[in-house]
Amino acid sequence: MILFKSVLKDELTDFLELREASKSKCTHDHDRHTLQRFDEYLYTIDCKDKNLLEEQMTGWIRTLTGKSGTIANVVVVIRIFLQHLKSYGVNAYLPPIPKISDDYLPYIFSNDEMNHIFAIADMLQMGQPRKNTLIHIEYPMILRLIYGCGLRIGETLLLKMKDIDLDTGVLKLKYTKGGKQRLVPMHLSLTEILKQYCMALGIIGYPDAYLFPTVDPIEAVTTQSAQHKFNDILELGDISLLGRKKNQRGPCMHCIRHVFVFNSFAKAEKDGRRIDDSVPYLSIYLGHDSLNETEKYLKFSSEMFPEAMDLFDGYTALIFPEVNFHE
Repeated sequence: MILFKSVLKDELTDFLELREASKSKCTHDHDRHTLQRFDEYLYTIDCKDKNLLEEQMTGWIRTLTGKSGTIANVVVVIRIFLQHLKSYGVNAYLPPIPKISDDYLPYIFSNDEMNHIFAIADMLQMGQPRKNTLIHIEYPMILRLIYGCGLRIGETLLLKMKDIDLDTGVLKLKYTKGGKQRLVPMHLSLTEILKQYCMALGIIGYPDAYLFPTVDPIEAVTTQSAQHKFNDILELGDISLLGRKKNQRGPCMHCIRHVFVFNSFAKAEKDGRRIDDSVPYLSIYLGHDSLNETEKYLKFSSEMFPEAMDLFDGYTALIFPEVNFHE
């Protein structure tokens, strides 16, 4: 139970309970963090009036850091909360949603880098008893699911045995971005690896067992823990992006999802399939809300694939033509 402390503590508590009842766990966790930060801001500036002014809301937005898309998502949640306040007779200033600058460039691991990453992961030592003694078994499987299916990190870690059909090789993702559910087919080779993993862990026949449990079997490996372990692997493999520009993302675990997309389009081109025909299917497979969201995965910063870069630039110019106006 979160204890808010600002002038809007009661309203924040009620709103969060409403969101918990109607949103996915992932969305609720994001909302909770956002509302906590907003509550802390109101408490810090010693706000006494529930009818928030424009200058107070503008001051709050100035405290936000991160990518423009991240900031916009935070503002959207608070705007929904402020609109909710009207049911209490409170009229607070509704800040506009900041424009999102589309300048993000992901890092694409080369085949050699991915092979190096898998080799290091496969040689991990047993974890500490108080944390997770199974991490050396779990982590290679975590990486292979993200690499082989393009899953998000959080989606992967929340999988339970009841979400996996080892006979058909299909994953059922229940806790995804935007609260959507989707089915994700796996390659036969990946299905076989996953089946062997489940047998080694002894979790077949236990539908509520997490696929990647911690030392406490009722808790899954956290995103933070998984990312921290990946940073260790990058350091061991001496993998980094020298001279990284402001809009470039350095090597990280999420970049493996971008590698999946890159490989998918590369295979489509090799098999003679038009990339623009493949985009709608891949967008659904990835769990995107729109083709515009998939567009971000068609921008590659790596210079190790110059021919493919030209090919993708040509296709994306036709799929996503630039416009001269702002919505």
